[in-house]
Amino acid sequence: MTRDEQATAKILTDDAAVSSEFFASAGAQSSRVDTNDSRGDKPTHYKVICISMYTDDLNRLDTMVDTLKSRGLTKANRSALIRYALGAVDLDTVPKGL
Repeated sequence: MTRDEQATAKILTDDAAVSSEFFASAGAQSSRVDTNDSRGDKPTHYKVICISMYTDDLNRLDTMVDTLKSRGLTKANRSALIRYALGAVDLDTVPKGL
């Protein structure tokens, strides 16, 4: 067994080493949270959300984003295109069976 293999085996079999190296204590975790909070308030002008979309719709969206990027709109992405589409919707033309 090489020296690297021995060192790896020692780390993986030594519970104390694994615990201290890879898992922070409860006190360390709370101090990390405090550190993140001390950077300032979270942005309020946007929220990260999760939505469900059919794979065909996602493929279409990605194709549209790729097309925009190929036209030189280098900052084009899913979110930007969806925001643009929201601004272009005419609610009076939306079908009732939406």
